[in-house]
Amino acid sequence: MHLTGAIAARLAVVLVLSAVLAARLSDRPAPWGRRWSLTKHATRETGIILGLFALWQFAGGLALTHVAGAFDRAHTIVHWERFLPLPSELTMQSWVLPHEWLVKTSNTFYLYAHVNGIVIFLVWLFVRHRDRYPWARNVLAISTGLCLLTQLLPVAPPRMLVDLGFVDTAVFYNQSVYGPFGSGIANQLSAMPSVHVGWAVFIAYVVIRVSPSPWRWLILLHPFVTVFVVVVTANHFWADGLVAAAIFASVFAAAHVVESARLRSVESDRDPLPHAVAPR
Repeated sequence: MHLTGAIAARLAVVLVLSAVLAARLSDRPAPWGRRWSLTKHATRETGIILGLFALWQFAGGLALTHVAGAFDRAHTIVHWERFLPLPSELTMQSWVLPHEWLVKTSNTFYLYAHVNGIVIFLVWLFVRHRDRYPWARNVLAISTGLCLLTQLLPVAPPRMLVDLGFVDTAVFYNQSVYGPFGSGIANQLSAMPSVHVGWAVFIAYVVIRVSPSPWRWLILLHPFVTVFVVVVTANHFWADGLVAAAIFASVFAAAHVVESARLRSVESDRDPLPHAVAPR
C-alpha cells in the first residue's frame, strides 16, 4: 500500500498528540524520563515530516485543478533548453531505451529511492547528528515548500510529450506509479521543479557537511544518479532539476546567513563589558 496524503495527515496528527503525551511523561525521574524524552523528539519529528508529505500531496492535487497551459509550458522549456550546453533529453533517452535492464532499473530507482531515501537520511541524521537535525529539517521544509508553491503552476513532464518522441518508460514496462492521468499517488503535472533532484542535492550536501567519514563523498553519486534517472525515464527536464537545485541552494545560503548572525549575537553576549579605567 502506498502512503497517500490523507493517510500521512492522519498519522501526523496521531504522532504529534503522542509527542505531547511523551513530553508530559519526560519529566519523570531517570531513566524513564530520558526514554520518554527521546520518544517525544522522535514522534514529533516523524509527525512533522508526515505533515509535510501530506502538504506535498495536497499541493499536487491543487495543481491538477489548473491544467491549462501545462503542455505549452513544457514545449517552452524544450525550446529554451536548446541553448543549454547539455545533451537533449531525447538523446539521453535514446541511449538507454535499447537496454531493457537499464530502463527497468531506472524506473525502479525513480519509484522507490525518492521517499525512501529521504526517510533513511532523516533517521540517520536524527540518530547520528542530532544537533544538526533541526537545521537540516528546517531547510528541507522551507525548500520543499518553495518547490510546492512553484508547482502550483502546472508543467507537463517530458513523458507526456509524445509528439516530440518521448517514451513513458514506466508505463511501457508496467512500472508506473501514477496510473491514468488525474489519478495515482502523485501529481503528474508537477514536473517543475523536480523535488526528486532537490531532495537528492539536499541529502548529498548535508551528508558531506556533517559527516566526518572519508567515505562521505560517495554520496555525490546520489544526485548524479537521480538526475540521470529522471531524465532517461522522461519524468523531468534538465531545467526542472536546475530550478530545484537553485531553490535548495538559496535556502541553504539564507540558513547560513541566519546561523552566522545568531552565532555572532551569542558571542557578543558572552563578551565581558569593558572595564572602566580608573582616573589617575
